[in-house]
Amino acid sequence: MKTAQIWTRIALLANFAANLLLFVLPAHAAAANSNLCVMTYNLRYASSTGPNAWPQRRPLMRELIQTVSPDVFGTQEGLYPQLKELASDLPEHEWIGLGRDGGSRGEFMAVFYRPARLEPLAFDHFWLSDTPNVIASTTWGNSNRRMVTWVRFRDRVTKQEFYFFNTHFDHQIQMAREKSAELVRQRIAELDTKLPLLLVGDFNAGAGQNKAYEILTQDNFLTDTWKTARERQGEGLATFNNFKSVLTNDMRIDWILARGEVDADKSEIVTFQREGQFPSDHCPVVTQLRFRQSN
Repeated sequence: MKTAQIWTRIALLANFAANLLLFVLPAHAAAANSNLCVMTYNLRYASSTGPNAWPQRRPLMRELIQTVSPDVFGTQEGLYPQLKELASDLPEHEWIGLGRDGGSRGEFMAVFYRPARLEPLAFDHFWLSDTPNVIASTTWGNSNRRMVTWVRFRDRVTKQEFYFFNTHFDHQIQMAREKSAELVRQRIAELDTKLPLLLVGDFNAGAGQNKAYEILTQDNFLTDTWKTARERQGEGLATFNNFKSVLTNDMRIDWILARGEVDADKSEIVTFQREGQFPSDHCPVVTQLRFRQSN
């Protein structure tokens, strides 16, 4: 075989190999990046004065969230001006929400997401009461109105769709917590879907220590990603720090629950603070998870 023919064949093989890599690498890259970083975070509503005022907490919260770099996270207690400032600090994220008193009034159960990764297909809200479709309704003795914001997302990497529910249960009335859990369970069941679902929030109830948790997790209706995670960081830590300290052997009142084909690789309670200043009176909970294809 002549030298020219040999080099021609080498060139053809090289071109074939290059095209093969172009075909294979995107699938490999998608598999490598298929993990979804999910977080729940009670922001503590903004106050302008005092030892834990929002202006001094804001840069710490920005640093924490940017370090964690969640693909989607639910917040609790955020006020509209506060959420707008947080959004300006997180240009890679957009958010969906409604004030629990209607419009921009009251605290939000906001859902922040990274649009480069997730596409919102639908969203809505309902209130934790006997009249869940009535804005700002409350009927179980709780003085603070409580609600759920949910979003149906499509993952641009894996093409998987899933539901994301974000809520904040009452901090005083146990009956309200239990009825809230029953309503949320009912609403999830009514979706009648095989799509994965995540429920995050501040439940003001210890995981495994409260009837509300039992209602949501009994019969494996929802599973606790903290318990199913292959790796846990912060085992036994309380998620409420009260701007003072992170307690050990205490309650985990902030949860990330899952339904459907969901695998949790790692869960963490993030205890970041700087010189004694916490970004919020809660520590966020973060889970790295994957959806097994179901649609």
